[in-house]
Amino acid sequence: MTTAIDTRTGEAGHAGTDIRSDLHVRIEPRHRGGIEIELESRVEPYYGDSIRRQAEEVLEALGVRHAQLQIHDEGALPFVIAARIEAAVRRAGLGQGTRVLPDKVPLPESSARDRLRRSRLYVPGSEPKYFINAALHGADAIILDLEDSVHASEKDAARLLVRNALRAVDFQQCERMVRINQLPLGLDDLDEIVPESPDLILIPKVENAAQVIEASERIAAIKADYGITRPIWLMPILESALGIEEAFAIAKASDKIVALTIGLEDYTADLGVVKTATGAESLYARQRVVNAAHAAGVQAIDSVFGDVGDLEGLRSWGVNSRGLGFEGMGCVHPLQIAVIHDAFAPTSFEIERARRIVAAFNEAQHNGMGVVSLGSKMIDAPVVQRALKLMARAQAMGLVERRF
Repeated sequence: MTTAIDTRTGEAGHAGTDIRSDLHVRIEPRHRGGIEIELESRVEPYYGDSIRRQAEEVLEALGVRHAQLQIHDEGALPFVIAARIEAAVRRAGLGQGTRVLPDKVPLPESSARDRLRRSRLYVPGSEPKYFINAALHGADAIILDLEDSVHASEKDAARLLVRNALRAVDFQQCERMVRINQLPLGLDDLDEIVPESPDLILIPKVENAAQVIEASERIAAIKADYGITRPIWLMPILESALGIEEAFAIAKASDKIVALTIGLEDYTADLGVVKTATGAESLYARQRVVNAAHAAGVQAIDSVFGDVGDLEGLRSWGVNSRGLGFEGMGCVHPLQIAVIHDAFAPTSFEIERARRIVAAFNEAQHNGMGVVSLGSKMIDAPVVQRALKLMARAQAMGLVERRF
């Protein structure tokens, strides 16, 4: 089969003195002459031959037989090289429908529905320099972001980068999340992302259950096509007044939803108010999310705290957030992770009190007593259940050795 030659050129990626772990690629299809590669790389003496060989293999897989390929490399890894060349070829009008995939690292164990989601670190999907070491910061989850952090002109290229990262990068114990774009563009993201089995998909700007259902059905269809059986969970993001009012219906829209979260930048913009450090302007919305999530039996996850330099403000926000019933929040910088984990952890006083409540209840049960007391206070079943939940969460965080 002969591939039609388009006269367009295609470019993808970035290069320059302030760029690392990336490359810029420019391809000019030709009618004859084979493949000509011009390579400029700071590591050319060591990896030049390897880069050229990979470029030729990617072009061959994409059906490109005659072209001039210019590469300006800034230390990109093979999965980035492949994604950038594929993006440039597609932008030149070639290679449509063909996926060139890097070697695959072993998939981690499937993510549990109720796993800890105290912190989720956003990583721009168009910036490969952040991918490799993202897991070292110790967040519960890494979000490879295709939405707000990616310029509109880079959506197609970022999609390929994130796809390749899911295959080639070991994110260790972090839950592997992807925030797709607002529907319907997000459906195109799913076509590339779902075959690589992310643990969770965040759906932004959700305002009704139908949007969740549409995404869920698309995911199910792709999984069926690829024979994927491991779960891919969903976390809708509510970012408007309408979304908040539809919170419960959204939370119940799919059995794959494990958490409900809120995006306060867009929500406050929708209201036309200023987002403040105290959060008074969004208290109703956050409480609505918490109540809807708990009513639906899923986790309630708070928004990000945007002021990276204000760690004390972050700590105060996190403590308040936990008090409202949230189980975690987003973060935009690694420095926020430890503060968030501390803010959402039960205090030593809370753990000791819960331990005493559970011990008193167990003793009363053993003695056949229907009434349980701790000091001067009576303990009823809801108090015991709350104590058991706190102890279970403390155990999951490694704060206690065994579950009561």
